[in-house]
Amino acid sequence: MKRFPSVRKNREFQDIYKHGTSYANRLLVMYVMESGEDGNRIGISVSRKVGNSIVRHHITRLLREIFRLNNSRIRTGLNIIVVARVAAKKSDYKDLEGAYLHLCGLHHILKESK
Repeated sequence: MKRFPSVRKNREFQDIYKHGTSYANRLLVMYVMESGEDGNRIGISVSRKVGNSIVRHHITRLLREIFRLNNSRIRTGLNIIVVARVAAKKSDYKDLEGAYLHLCGLHHILKESK
């Protein structure tokens, strides 16, 4: 399985938090910043407030899969950070995917449907 590049360094996260735009809904907060590169990169942040390590890792895996499956619908050249809120703990895949696509729409990063 192809692994998408991630935002990994704390400095990169801080730069995107500071210079990117953000929108939030009940489940997620999304920060987006132009990267000037070909592909998209994702960073996922799930706080300890959300749950124990098992819960946090499960949410991280779901969000990474949502990004992978919907990446073709999003414009390229973006750094995206997704922060899970506490309500995400009780959400399933469909709820998280809906919240993710809702935020993509608010950011106007979805490709126009032809």
